[in-house]
Amino acid sequence: MKKFGLDAADIRILSAVQQYGQLSKTKLAEIVNISPTPCWARLDRLKAAGFIRGYRADIALEKICDFTEVVVTVSLTHHRRADFDRFESFVRNQDQIIECIATGGGMDYVIKAVCPSLALFQNLMETMVAAELGIDRYMTYIATRTVKSARPNLAHLAAKGSA
Repeated sequence: MKKFGLDAADIRILSAVQQYGQLSKTKLAEIVNISPTPCWARLDRLKAAGFIRGYRADIALEKICDFTEVVVTVSLTHHRRADFDRFESFVRNQDQIIECIATGGGMDYVIKAVCPSLALFQNLMETMVAAELGIDRYMTYIATRTVKSARPNLAHLAAKGSA
């Protein structure tokens, strides 16, 4: 915990914001179990230090429309900085790609894409291949259902020596 100068109250504030999003001063203080003014001052300090990137809603997409969710692993032919930069720039500009992480090991990237249909996902992949991004190979996995989707437990991560 000391690494970033956070104490238990800071972790409780970050956990509450992560779980509930924006809260009133009174409600946040109640959840964190400290008085409102110091709680709000701590929240302002955490925001200013960049610990909170933003507030987002968890939208029930399945209630809005039909969609296809696909996980794609990608391996590039070459591993030069320019190759990674070109690929990552392309990915950042694709609305259908909602998540992309660089990985070590057998594959270079894991991508999550959400498209209105499988045909439109295929169009995305054809566009990606046609863009000559240096893709050596890719594997696609159709998501059939979400088993778990959660945020990290901040208290466990921040605790020293947790097993």
